[in-house]
Amino acid sequence: MIYLLISILSSTAIFVLFKLLKKFNIDTLQVIVVNYFIAFFCGVLYYDGEVNPSEIVQSSWFIAAIMLGFLFIAIFNVMALTAQKNGLSVASVSSKMSVIIPIIFGIIVFNESIGAQKIIGILIALVAVFLTSLKEKGNVVLKQSIYLPLILFFGSGTIDTSINYFAPDDQIPLFSATIFAMAALIGVLLLSFRALKPKNSLTLKAIPFGVTLGIVNYGSIHFLLMALRVENTESSTLFTVNHIAILALSTIIGLLFFKEQISIKNWIGIVLALIAILLVTLA
Repeated sequence: MIYLLISILSSTAIFVLFKLLKKFNIDTLQVIVVNYFIAFFCGVLYYDGEVNPSEIVQSSWFIAAIMLGFLFIAIFNVMALTAQKNGLSVASVSSKMSVIIPIIFGIIVFNESIGAQKIIGILIALVAVFLTSLKEKGNVVLKQSIYLPLILFFGSGTIDTSINYFAPDDQIPLFSATIFAMAALIGVLLLSFRALKPKNSLTLKAIPFGVTLGIVNYGSIHFLLMALRVENTESSTLFTVNHIAILALSTIIGLLFFKEQISIKNWIGIVLALIAILLVTLA
């Protein structure tokens, strides 16, 4: 289970780094772009075969990698905004509850079994995402940023489903590197457009955060795929353990180190999230 453990720790570190970006007032997009270049180089260095661009373009998974590149940078930005506006635990719950989406995909595409317990679990999951999205300030519930956790929920679920479905068993580092390369190129275009506006110049302090984020970001994807293909455990079990562990660890870090205020509704949502995952997995 060492691959799964590394993936869990890497994914949790992503949420913590996003929280630190706000604390130190560092431009999120700049960090994300640097991160994707570093993640790309990690994939290339980890791949023990010869990197042939023409073979990559002609591979069966190249188009999927391009689409995932677009999705990665979009959802990464949403993840950062969610952690900063709604809190670390809310961002974690919203992204990790997206495990429901790969399960639904399995039911429709692979004709996996479905029963009342699984349906109830999915419905509870949706309620959990809503409750954990509510952020209180005084006695007023801030609902203007509820859309962020919802976008994060569906986006993360699509990413989890796609990387597991399209990743080639013998070229995981190269597949991951290609995704990150696409995301990096898109990020450069976005930064170039922003650079035309005043007060949007590149800052050096974004580089160390981007390097750190790139390493843990690559680790979260690579080692999850390795766990799915190497470890003798069903994918539904691995996804569930992965999501629950990240959720619990991120919530604890948010409480202890960032002094996040979690309301009763948030706690109910977190508990419902765990119940939903267990119901769907054990169905």
